[in-house]
Amino acid sequence: MKQILKLWSLNKQNQWILKFGISVLVVGLAFRLLFSQSTTRFEPELEAASSSSYITARTYLPVSPPPASVEMSEPSSDAAVDNLPVPPPAPQPSSSAAAAETSKSTMSIDGRPDPDENEAPDDGKCNLLVGDWVPEPSGPMYTNATCRLIDGHQNCMKNGRPDSGYLYWKWKPRRCELPAFDAQRFLELMRNKVWGLIGDSISRNHVESLLCMLSTVEEAVEVYHDKDYRSKTWSFPSYNFTVANIWAPFLVEAAIFEDYNGVSTSEVQLQLDKLDKSWVDAYPSFDYAIISTGKWFLKAAVYHENNTVVGCHICPAGKNFTETGFVFAYEKALGFAMNSILQSKHKGQIFFRTSTPDHFQDGEWHNGGTCRQTAPVKAGEFELKEVNKILRKVELAEFEKVSAKAAESGVNFKLIDFTNLLLTRPDGHPDAYRNFQPFAKDKNATVQKDCLHWCLPGPIDYLNDVLMEMVVNG
Repeated sequence: MKQILKLWSLNKQNQWILKFGISVLVVGLAFRLLFSQSTTRFEPELEAASSSSYITARTYLPVSPPPASVEMSEPSSDAAVDNLPVPPPAPQPSSSAAAAETSKSTMSIDGRPDPDENEAPDDGKCNLLVGDWVPEPSGPMYTNATCRLIDGHQNCMKNGRPDSGYLYWKWKPRRCELPAFDAQRFLELMRNKVWGLIGDSISRNHVESLLCMLSTVEEAVEVYHDKDYRSKTWSFPSYNFTVANIWAPFLVEAAIFEDYNGVSTSEVQLQLDKLDKSWVDAYPSFDYAIISTGKWFLKAAVYHENNTVVGCHICPAGKNFTETGFVFAYEKALGFAMNSILQSKHKGQIFFRTSTPDHFQDGEWHNGGTCRQTAPVKAGEFELKEVNKILRKVELAEFEKVSAKAAESGVNFKLIDFTNLLLTRPDGHPDAYRNFQPFAKDKNATVQKDCLHWCLPGPIDYLNDVLMEMVVNG
């Protein structure tokens, strides 16, 4: 009897051990299933920089989150989309009455400036920058869900922009075909090369567009940033291809006293005869470079040459300075930068991009200006603002002065003027959706609007289609 009880006890103990083992196995399988379905992505390890890249000469900073004062994207939200919305049926350019500044355009019917702008008439040849926006049912090649490099203020889809029609247009030149951007081919062509995009926040907007398009083939890896996270460099390791975005909003040396919200505590101190070293030191290593500037010259500033004050714009009170206006400084700074490019004898392909138009209506960025369009406007419906005309006139004139010298000296220096391409796209800006879910708590909330930078994805993506065609076919 004792023997039977003993056997029964052992059997019961074995059953308990067996049940415990099965429980552990089930829990383990559950955890494995949970983690195998997780959407968490691990960041790629940083690749060592190519010896051909300028960043090897710089001190690397750890690629870590910027300090709290820096503009950041909001945390992930349900606004991210894995698939694009169904495109709206056969959209047509809008004829919006909301465009307060619309009137007869300075652009002629062929997309070039009117004759009084001293431009040559259309010669009937292919011009990639003369065209129209036409419906594109397939939409953009990336979204905010497939590209993690979009700045928070341009991430319109994530920020809750309710319409999607602005995504379904493409740029079509009138006298030639523009092939769609081919990321795979571009990366192959740029193997072992370095690009530099130099300028202000529009340059940053553009470089993020390019990186997102290229990341459909291989994800860009950030390998450098400066201490303020203004200048950054990315690598595509499989192609040994480097893209650098250098913050140099004036191209010349400047002491700037403002925060990330654009609030200034003093006038900019601008050295009109000294180039900004942040791009000059890197310039010789670039196989391709896009140089741009523009609206920063509208800021209050004191101008220096030979370490002497020579004028100012919106002069400081109590100083016996001469008000010269910003055109004086813009001409001198652009002329100095362009002539320095010629003298460098650098053999890379250099583009100068003209400043881009903004579409603020019923005010400007600081006093309630907005841009509520949801589709391209018709040609002639938006007039280039007077200040944009002035900037562009200076840009074209200064480039004209050096273009003949560039050809003589063998410097490959080209102008790209995207004014016509972007002028009819007031729908492509973030407007209120530069802010994360701006009306989630109050549908009548007053928020900062942005009608200068471009949503990503958005119209600025087509700058890359044009650039690739210019690079491929010269």
